[in-house]
Amino acid sequence: MPQFRSFSRRHFLLAAGASAGASLLNSCAINPPSAADLSPKASALTLSPAQLPEVTTVKLGYIAIVESAPLLIAEEKGFFARHGMTNVSISKQASWGAARDNIEIGSDGGGIDGGQWQMPMPHLISEGLITKANRKIPMLTLAQLCTNGNGIAIANKHIGKGFGLDLAKSGCADYIREMKAAGTPFKAAYTFPRVNQDFWIRYWLAAGGLDPDQDLDLLAVPASQTVANMRTGTMDGFSTGDPWPYRIVRDKIGFLAVLNGQVWPDHPEEYFAMREDWVRQYPKATKAILKAVLEAQQWCDDPQNKEELSQILAIRKYFNVPATFLQGPYQGKYLMGDTFEEITDMSLATAYWKDSRGSVSYPYKSHDLWFLTESVRWGFLPQSILAEAERIINTVNGEKYWREAAQELGIAAKDIPQDTSRGIEKFFDGAEFDPKNPQAYLDSLRIKAIRA
Repeated sequence: MPQFRSFSRRHFLLAAGASAGASLLNSCAINPPSAADLSPKASALTLSPAQLPEVTTVKLGYIAIVESAPLLIAEEKGFFARHGMTNVSISKQASWGAARDNIEIGSDGGGIDGGQWQMPMPHLISEGLITKANRKIPMLTLAQLCTNGNGIAIANKHIGKGFGLDLAKSGCADYIREMKAAGTPFKAAYTFPRVNQDFWIRYWLAAGGLDPDQDLDLLAVPASQTVANMRTGTMDGFSTGDPWPYRIVRDKIGFLAVLNGQVWPDHPEEYFAMREDWVRQYPKATKAILKAVLEAQQWCDDPQNKEELSQILAIRKYFNVPATFLQGPYQGKYLMGDTFEEITDMSLATAYWKDSRGSVSYPYKSHDLWFLTESVRWGFLPQSILAEAERIINTVNGEKYWREAAQELGIAAKDIPQDTSRGIEKFFDGAEFDPKNPQAYLDSLRIKAIRA
């Protein structure tokens, strides 16, 4: 594995005193850290003619949550330029719907060529299931961006009602059903329908004995509106990515009921994917971008870089929040539950390169299959789609590009998965997903909405 110690951040010398420290961190939410506070950028490589990208320009989109960090760091720390991609444009997307619209029109039409995606958006876009006029826009998933970094926050008015990992055991499931019976249903939101954050809250609710489609109201709200909707009392709960759940807690308008890493340890989060036509036209540029993302993921996972990572992401043009809202999650520190008990558990911290199961970055085909299977579970896709799952996954999954990029970077063989399946996945409620038998997983689930 390449060594990036020369790029590691020097330790910040924070001003003494709580008020002075808070002032410094809040200022970093608006202005970039000074050059003296940053580690050196990655040095450019001398590329052979065979390595030179066909183009040096690409437009990528991101949403302001921690999953986007590898893309932002690849630009900020010079990893894109290191591999010859000297004109990369990273564009903040107003919402996931805007990202979908921009990938449809592509950079030639003022949109984007790729970027950060919830799953299985690349598959749905490729199949024309969420595009205008059902137009198929073939895409390729090239890397998983991270694990963890997502949570479900609940409004303070529900303190003492038992919101936690096991809703059935605490009696909270009955409380939510009583709200519906009284004509004031619990309202919970995610940032885009039928993808990651919708799946996370549905799984948690169903494991607690609640039917997400019958016992409460679920709806989509952009991540940028998360805090405002919770503050005004129009939402009872949110499933979204850091720093927004953490901010809800720090702003004292809600509490964290559960982290997705508790529901599914080492779960796949969002992905880096691009339009297939761009990849086919510029394969060397694609590989250069991918190498930069992989190096950025390693940089993000280096403990010595966590402070600098927090400071960079916090600035106005990216997340525009105090750096403290990122420092805690990167250390596995959360104020949990309605008692706001502080926990420290690095297995729940956002990871970009490795976790207890091995590679975070490699795009396992078995994870693609879970997302499609979960889509069937909730009636988002017909059950017949499982018969086409292998075709869809093999068409969209770009793991071969990841593998080639990793090998050319000199990544150790032990860090390059040899199997496209990560094997059996286990969830907090005892359910198991065996990618060799997705139907058995569906059959084992008590609450579901399968359609023919």
